[in-house]
Amino acid sequence: MAAPTAAAAEQAMKKPSVSLLNSVDPTSQGSDGFPADSETQRDDVLDFLKKEVGSDLKVLKNVGDLLEKLKEENSVLEEQVLTVSSSLPPKVSAALSAAEEAVCSVEDLLQRERRISNKLDQHLEEAQPWMDNLGQTLNQVDTIERHVKYLRCLQHIEELSAAVQQCLMTSSVWEAIRAVDKMAALDAGLSQSRCSHLQDFLRETLHFWHKIIKDRLASDFEKVLTQLHWPIISPPTQSLTPTVNGQEISSQLELLVTQLLALQTSDDLISQRALSSCQVAPPTQPASSATPLCLPIQIMLLPLIKRFRYHFYGNRQTNSLSKPEWYLTQVLMWMGNSSTFMEEKIQPILDRAGAPISAMVELCRGLLSLVKEKVASDASRLLYDDVLFCHLVEEVLQFEKELRSKQSYPAALPGLLHLLLEDATLQKWLTMEKKMAVEKMDAMLSAEGAWSSQYKDISDMDELKAPDCAETFMTLLQVITERYRALPCPSAQLKFLGLQRELVDDFRIRLTQVMKEESRCPLGARYCAILNSVNYISTILADWGDNVFFLQLQQAAVSLGDEGVLGGLGVMEVGRLASLEDSLFASLLALLDRLKGDMMGRLLEWSMREITEKTKPYSQDRWLSLPPQQDQSTMTLSSSACPMMLCVRDRLLTLQQVLTFDLFQLAWQGLAERLNSLLYQDVILSNHFSEGGAAQLQFDMTEIMFPLFGHYCQRPENFLKHVKEACIILCLNVGSAILLRDLLRESNEEGTDWAGAGDPTPESALNELGVYCLAASDVLILLNLRAPRPGQ
Repeated sequence: MAAPTAAAAEQAMKKPSVSLLNSVDPTSQGSDGFPADSETQRDDVLDFLKKEVGSDLKVLKNVGDLLEKLKEENSVLEEQVLTVSSSLPPKVSAALSAAEEAVCSVEDLLQRERRISNKLDQHLEEAQPWMDNLGQTLNQVDTIERHVKYLRCLQHIEELSAAVQQCLMTSSVWEAIRAVDKMAALDAGLSQSRCSHLQDFLRETLHFWHKIIKDRLASDFEKVLTQLHWPIISPPTQSLTPTVNGQEISSQLELLVTQLLALQTSDDLISQRALSSCQVAPPTQPASSATPLCLPIQIMLLPLIKRFRYHFYGNRQTNSLSKPEWYLTQVLMWMGNSSTFMEEKIQPILDRAGAPISAMVELCRGLLSLVKEKVASDASRLLYDDVLFCHLVEEVLQFEKELRSKQSYPAALPGLLHLLLEDATLQKWLTMEKKMAVEKMDAMLSAEGAWSSQYKDISDMDELKAPDCAETFMTLLQVITERYRALPCPSAQLKFLGLQRELVDDFRIRLTQVMKEESRCPLGARYCAILNSVNYISTILADWGDNVFFLQLQQAAVSLGDEGVLGGLGVMEVGRLASLEDSLFASLLALLDRLKGDMMGRLLEWSMREITEKTKPYSQDRWLSLPPQQDQSTMTLSSSACPMMLCVRDRLLTLQQVLTFDLFQLAWQGLAERLNSLLYQDVILSNHFSEGGAAQLQFDMTEIMFPLFGHYCQRPENFLKHVKEACIILCLNVGSAILLRDLLRESNEEGTDWAGAGDPTPESALNELGVYCLAASDVLILLNLRAPRPGQ
């Protein structure tokens, strides 16, 4: 019989067998002969017996045959399992044999690799002398090639030099310029070479021929410029076009300018090399400029440079440290006088030559280089002279302003202001600004008319009623702003902004000191002038907080993390500044508002003292004994109220005259609030009122008191609500008063859950009467202040 496969054996093992029953431990069987913990196995056996035997008891005789059959199957399965188990060791043995063969094969390969490696090393050792000889030969060939290239380059330089010489001898200027340009290109190509002697020879040759060509062209160019009356020192009074040989001179001018432009490449190369070698830059080229000046403009600047150095250097009287405006004004005049010539004569030639250059801007750049050199020299000498240093700064700022506005000098190009940003110069400037501002503050506060407005006689211009000292101080800050506004560096601008904030806080402290001296009489002219000053400064700073310039500075302070401006602020405050929710003046405004509130409180308290004193007779009047209104022919103001009313009127008029509009609005509203409390507490709640007394009180309030405030608003009674509503309650007719008292008492007894069927709530009943401010308990108190009628 053939050996069964492993799959067949595995399949056979899955079939049910009697051997399974025989393998069951008898000790674990239940009463029915099956394992007690294997319900599934028992069910399978029962199903098997039911299928084979059935329910007919007569077929039980076949059980013996069935048992024999199952024993045979069990034996066959055991043989299959033993056969599969016996076949596994040979496979493992075969795998081990294959592994041993692989190891042997690897060892053979390693031996072959060692033999080949040894042969290779031997071969390289034998070939090394040949390699050394070949390397020497190659090095000699490389050296010869480099020598050949060196000689060819040297020959090429000599050929170009000879070509330039030949062109100059035959007056072929254009060919000479092209040859010089080739030299410049060769020089640029050799910039990374280590042949220093060759480079020096080439550069000397280039410089030699460039200078000859440039001098020849410059000489011809200067002659043409002289015929065109250049330089134009004074304002031109005649036409720029010459009357004789005009067309010929214009042709020569265009030819020379074009040739000089063609020579620009080599000129730039020589100039840049001079700068990189730490040589002194040509006077026509500003050291801070990224690109050299146009070569024709350099030549045109030569006579102006000569004049500038003649007048403003050395022992000339025009060279005065105290008069920087002399040379600054002179340069501006040269720019203005030359503008027409540059635009009409030079610019068209540049345009036709395809040069993206502005002739006027180039001329300004050249003249600016002279001014920068002079200003830098003077500024370093004036650091210890306060007066002359301040004068120099003022003149430089004025020069920069005129340069940008009148000469239309591009904002992208540097002017003179960067010279003021040097550490020593900038610190000196800040120190002088602070020193002069403090001196002016001392002077303005001690001046005779410091606390009076210069526009006091002009009503249209005196809306803010700002005293002269406050207006002068804010003008001082504005002048400082205008001085540093044009600085090209935000960090420097922020330093000036920090100085301004420091000055504002200093001025606030000074105002506080003067205010404390004047607080004995808050209605005095000086005290109110101080209050107006605080309000004026606060208003101006609030406007500055919305100004574009200061908003840009605010963003710069946040982005730069400037400690001078942001120092001491938390993360939340910095975040509010970054989102423009606050301004750079927020802290100063808070201090000024606190001072303003304190001064306003003192002013109102002092005013109320006199009003309170005048109110005492009115509060002690015989309100309970006054006759009814129908018994009086006409209603008139209570005689005891006249002093109070006059005092209130006088105070309102005085405050209106001495305070600015917005401060007066706060003042009369605060006075109305305090007067409302005074009348309600000292007059109404302190007395009992007859019908006539209540009518008289209402007449005094509605006909006299309310109209006093009616000059300043449309509904003055809304600012004295307690008095107004108290008069309504006191003047109710008897029936309404009784019903209201009963309603309020019932609601008070029932508590908050009171709600009568169909009855109005206390709030709605009071609202129908026009009472919104007083509570139900207050209304009950007022109803109890009404004198009872007979029978009540």
